[in-house]
Amino acid sequence: MNFNRLVYKGMIALSILCTAGVSTSCDSFLDKQEDEALTFDKIWTQRSTTRQYWLHTMSFLPNDADDFNYSPWQGASDEGSVTYNRDTRWINFGSWNPSNVPYYKMQAYYQGIRECNIFLQNADRCNDPLLTAGELGEWKVQTRFARAYYYFLMLRIYGPVFLVGDELLDFTASTEALERPRNTWDECVQYVVDEMTACANDPNMKDGWGTAREKGLATKGACQAVVARLKLYSARDLFNGNKLYAGLINPDGRNLFPQTYDANKWLEAANAAKVLIDNPLYELYRKGDGSNPYENWLGITQADWNSELIWTTGRKGRYTVSVHTVPTGVAGTAYGGVGPTQQQVDAFAMKNGKYPITGYKSNGDPIIDETSGYSEEGKSSWTYPAWGGVQSFTKNMPNMYKNREPRFYISVFFGDTEWFHGDKKTLISFAKNGNGNKSHDYPKSGYVINRFYDHTQNSSAGQWGNIVFPTFRLGEMYLNFIEAVLECKKRGVALPGGYESLAMELWDDLRDRAGVPPIMEVYPGSSTDRLIELVRAERRVELVYENHRYFDTRTWMIAEKTDGGPMYGMDTTVPAKNATDTPDAFWSRTVFETRVFKPNHYLYPFSQRELDRNKKLVQNYGW
Repeated sequence: MNFNRLVYKGMIALSILCTAGVSTSCDSFLDKQEDEALTFDKIWTQRSTTRQYWLHTMSFLPNDADDFNYSPWQGASDEGSVTYNRDTRWINFGSWNPSNVPYYKMQAYYQGIRECNIFLQNADRCNDPLLTAGELGEWKVQTRFARAYYYFLMLRIYGPVFLVGDELLDFTASTEALERPRNTWDECVQYVVDEMTACANDPNMKDGWGTAREKGLATKGACQAVVARLKLYSARDLFNGNKLYAGLINPDGRNLFPQTYDANKWLEAANAAKVLIDNPLYELYRKGDGSNPYENWLGITQADWNSELIWTTGRKGRYTVSVHTVPTGVAGTAYGGVGPTQQQVDAFAMKNGKYPITGYKSNGDPIIDETSGYSEEGKSSWTYPAWGGVQSFTKNMPNMYKNREPRFYISVFFGDTEWFHGDKKTLISFAKNGNGNKSHDYPKSGYVINRFYDHTQNSSAGQWGNIVFPTFRLGEMYLNFIEAVLECKKRGVALPGGYESLAMELWDDLRDRAGVPPIMEVYPGSSTDRLIELVRAERRVELVYENHRYFDTRTWMIAEKTDGGPMYGMDTTVPAKNATDTPDAFWSRTVFETRVFKPNHYLYPFSQRELDRNKKLVQNYGW
């Protein structure tokens, strides 16, 4: 039984304790609570109840697989569209504000921090002889990791927050006494880095997953990966000398965000990523002899607990992450309404490694690299590749999907082709009234995400399989390192010997695994600026739908261009003659949604409720 299932069971048991008098906050961490001493002492008398409280502290960790279409990370960036009436739509149409905050998690994360502090300050009281010192040490360091991770999750959407540290807030105090100012960005980053470093150095933190029971727990690598991603974000424009936030000043007169650009933060980011790159526990996943790029890249999400995974929110059933991408024409449960945008479809390279679309004209037409071999005109007979339960087939299909790189076919499902499910297959049409567009559950862009469905399983019969979601993996660390090294070179930051050559070797390795040629072979003579553009393009494809693009467009500060304005897809308003017919008129770039992105949207607003109760809390820019 892995850790994530233990968290669920522990929560059930703890809820019984809570009803007996141990009430944990169900509201904002600033809310007053009843005195918790009634049965509180009894928790720490037994190993079983102490363990249940530990599992409770971990229960605030997000579930990346189950959050797939509920969080904004897919549908509120230019890589995807979620057709359902989710909070995402508030972001896309600019209808959010401090009184209407989508996917509001701040109070839950502070509640999690508070529960972690309670556990860390009381766990040593347990003298049950059944509890070993090693077991207790493990619970404590895992709790400390979770506490720091909750801060990381808030920093990436709010910017700097207020640090509670080890303090247990006295909820019998007045509201004024509970008010806290925000710490600065650099203070918050340093706190998370210090906490994660302390966890990594704790003898109770494991190097890796040694047993089935440990799978899903944090490891030294997990701590280091959080540091690496946070340092990368900290080096990027949103959090590094951003003058947009010059007016955000704490009551003590300090700027909440650094106002002087520090190029050395790129070197810090490179060094942090290299720690994981140098760790022999992790290697890019390749299946067998590594000769099949489809199986190599598919294995990241198909091979459970593979060697590329650094940390994951756990092994989960694929139902939630898959059911929202299965076309409704497939028998059984299918709500296929989560799909790629045309912009994301365009982002994948050709088989020869060249990116076919270099930009867009003012009317939305693509600017095509004529040397890439890409054609957007018409159809021809060509062979779709076999991969992961999908059989090869030859038929007349649009040329725009021909000769694309392996990651394209694994990630994107386009209409007028067959959806394989176990030993069955179903021809799908996303044209109006086609079997994939027969109700409100259809992809507005005319595509569905293909990546997370297990085509070897027959979902029509309720078979979905499982997934170990790649929350942090080595491929990301490669890309973090490459980007940071190139930015150092651009900005004149001295690099340690071998960093530049290593960055290019890693890039070649990443592309080789995916079946595309080395970047300098495809784009010889590229300048540093051009290579930075290309590694951003690589990141967009390699990490697609892993909850990165939303944060990348924002921390690079390109979201006003990428995430606002018209979003394109195929023309799903064209009527089909029958359930499986896809008329030629369907294959036309069409605006399915026009999104709003303003400068204040780079960061979330603090809720009005928190502002009303915490007068020292400075609201984010533009809210």
